[in-house]
Amino acid sequence: MAGASLFTLLDDIATLLDDVAVLTKVAAKKTAGVLGDDLALNAQQVTGMSANRELPVIWAVAKGSLVNKVILVPAALAISALEAWLKSRGYNVPLIVPLMMLGGAFLCYEGVEKLAHRFLHPAEEDQAKQAERRQALANEQVDMVAFEKDKIKGAIRTDFILSAEVIVLTLGVVVTSGAAFTQQLLTLSVVALAMTVFVYGLVAGIVKIDDAGLYLAKKGGAVAAFGRGMVASAPWLMKFLSIAGTAAMFLVGGGILVHNVPALHHWVLEHGGEGQWAWLVNALVNVGVGLVIGALVLGAVMLVQKLRGKQAH
Repeated sequence: MAGASLFTLLDDIATLLDDVAVLTKVAAKKTAGVLGDDLALNAQQVTGMSANRELPVIWAVAKGSLVNKVILVPAALAISALEAWLKSRGYNVPLIVPLMMLGGAFLCYEGVEKLAHRFLHPAEEDQAKQAERRQALANEQVDMVAFEKDKIKGAIRTDFILSAEVIVLTLGVVVTSGAAFTQQLLTLSVVALAMTVFVYGLVAGIVKIDDAGLYLAKKGGAVAAFGRGMVASAPWLMKFLSIAGTAAMFLVGGGILVHNVPALHHWVLEHGGEGQWAWLVNALVNVGVGLVIGALVLGAVMLVQKLRGKQAH
C-alpha cells in the first residue's frame, strides 16, 4: 500500500513504541485509499496559483491540516471514550458515525457545487475574479496567502473531513486491538503527522513539476528533452488532478454514506459480487449516492439562501 511504506522505519522505535509501530502499519493499510483521494483533492485546491506563490499557499494549507489533526485526535479519543462509557451503562448510542455521515454529505455537496458552478454563477463573475487575481499576481506587494484566504479555507475544510476519516479508521484499528490509551494516542498522532507530511510533500512536488522540468530543460541532451516533456505535461496533470479531486469527493463522501447505511451497504455486498469488477460496482454506487445526496444538500442550501434573502429584503 502507498501509505504503508512510510511506516517501515517505525520498526526500530524504542520498546514503548513497538506496539504503536505495528498498529500504525495496520492503520496505514486501511487508510491508504483515503490518502490517495486526499492527495488528489489537495493538489486540486492549489491549481491556478502563481509559480512563485504555490509553496507558501501549500504551507498555509498544511499548517491548517496540522491544526485539524490537533483537534481531531483528542476529539476522536474523547468521543470514543464517551461512546464506550455509554455502552457500559447500557446505552448503545453511536456518536462517531453520524458525524462522519455529516462530513460525507458535505463532501458530496462540495462536489456537486463544483459541477454546477457554471450554472449557478454567471460567467462575468468568474471573469471578474480572474481579472482580480491577475492584478494581484502582477503586484509583488500583494500577499498571495492573504489574497487566497478563501481558497485556503476551503482546502482546510476539505482536509478536515478527509483527516477525520483517516483518524476514525485508525481509531477503529487501535480500539479493536485492545490497545491501551497511551498506545492509541501515540498511534493516532504518528499516523496524523505522517499522513500530513506525505500528502502535502507530494502536493508540493506535483505543483512544482513545471519548475523542475524547466531546470532540466536547461541541461541539454536527453535530460533536456525529458525536462521539456515534464513542462508540457504539467498543465495536463493539473487538469487531471482537478477532475480526480472532484471525483474523489463523491467516492469518499458517497463511500462514507453507503458504508454507514446498512440497507445500501448490504445491497452493494449482495450485488457487487467478489469478482474482478466488484471494485467498479462499489465505486459507481458510491459516486451515484454521492451525486444524489450532494444534489439534495445543494438544493436545501439554495432554498435556505433564497428564503434568507427574501427575509432580508
